[in-house]
Amino acid sequence: MMNLLDLLHQTMSSPWVYLALFAIAVLDGFFPVVPSETAVITAGVFAASGGPSLPAVILVAASGALLGDHISYAVGRTGGARLLDRLPVGGRRRAGVEWARRGIAARGGLILTVARYVPGGRTAVTLTMGAVGYPRRRFLAFDALAAGSWGLYSALVGYLGGLAFEQDPVRGLLFGLGLALSVTVLVEGVRLLRRRGRRRRARTGRGVDREILLDRRR
Repeated sequence: MMNLLDLLHQTMSSPWVYLALFAIAVLDGFFPVVPSETAVITAGVFAASGGPSLPAVILVAASGALLGDHISYAVGRTGGARLLDRLPVGGRRRAGVEWARRGIAARGGLILTVARYVPGGRTAVTLTMGAVGYPRRRFLAFDALAAGSWGLYSALVGYLGGLAFEQDPVRGLLFGLGLALSVTVLVEGVRLLRRRGRRRRARTGRGVDREILLDRRR
């Protein structure tokens, strides 16, 4: 365990950590298997004990996320419509795309900020925005807000964990990851409740329509 901690300390103290964070954030924009949030939280934990610079971590993470999102947008713009239409109906990815389309239609670019905290939601939204031809300038403006808020949030979550457990970075990391997971669960819970509410209203509306139709027939 000590060797691993020493290795982490050396890695986080190296100037190369900024390049690594940037690359991970870029890749996560169009290849969501890469755990960019975990990497940024880890850097934030060690920033509390004099590791990497916290402002630099925020800036690098946000810049990488912004570039990665634009790559995903470009993929959607060039051939994403055909790619998304080939997704199997009823599958999780197809459901994510349909959620992204509804969100774009209802809230426009603001869905980008929300999607940052939904597992797999960011890539679905950026790909879909490219596929439906969402204006590039508006995409840049909203995505800058989303990427900046995400970089600030992820780094500060780790930093708070590092401050709370300054002598035990492992606990600080676990604290940061737990806090980030709690926020994700909260966002997902709110989204689920809103979806159920819409379905309930839709069923109620259909029931009212049936009653009106029956009354007219009588």
